[in-house]
Amino acid sequence: MATATPDQVQARVVEAIASFGPDPESVTREASFEELDIDSLDLVELAQIVEEEYGVELKSEDMKDMKTVGDAVDLIVARSG
Repeated sequence: MATATPDQVQARVVEAIASFGPDPESVTREASFEELDIDSLDLVELAQIVEEEYGVELKSEDMKDMKTVGDAVDLIVARSG
């Protein structure tokens, strides 16, 4: 499993979140999951993608703390080191 750069992680997270419905241009680090209309099922799917690609497991406690796209990216980068 390759260590990903923060930019690579962010690009993949944005791509994954955009695939759940929001306009890719609206998926920024500052965008909250609520304003992007990302629900808990979408976050579970994102967690599966992250685990498969980066070997980083996101638990339900982590999901509660993640409010924005940037939160998710930062957590994944911190754990993938």
